[in-house]
Amino acid sequence: MIGFAQVYTSIGKITIVSDGTDILEVLLPGSDLSRLPCEEADFPVLEKAKTQMKEYFEGRRTEFDLPFKSEGTPFQMRVWEALKLIPYGSSLSYSEIAEKAGSPKAVRAVGQANKNNKLPIIVPCHRVIGKNKSLTGYAGSKTDLKAALLELEKTEYKKA
Repeated sequence: MIGFAQVYTSIGKITIVSDGTDILEVLLPGSDLSRLPCEEADFPVLEKAKTQMKEYFEGRRTEFDLPFKSEGTPFQMRVWEALKLIPYGSSLSYSEIAEKAGSPKAVRAVGQANKNNKLPIIVPCHRVIGKNKSLTGYAGSKTDLKAALLELEKTEYKKA
């Protein structure tokens, strides 16, 4: 059975989806919840995820310790692994992530991999910014959420 739980944060309501064992998806505020084929659940892993998410937004957690499943192409999986290595309060450029994923010319593909990341915040795609420190797309077009997350982590970036 797949279920979800919601947590209220400084950026809005975040929905966390789980199969009872692993976290499958994190939906940011403004996401379409009508597509979820499940109901609210009280799985222990969801309770743990809610607690850790609250701690993150309170500034008391810098990394997540949760079981999760990611599905993607081999390149996407390498990008997501590289994202997990970006420390809290830091950022890397799309080209730096492309290099770490073993495809230095695949800068745009890194952007697409970030867009397809179903575990934002936990797999911190918000920490990838332009080479000139400018914000570029986040979860499609939610650069306001990206800015809020970077500010929470006190990460330097170029404000528009």
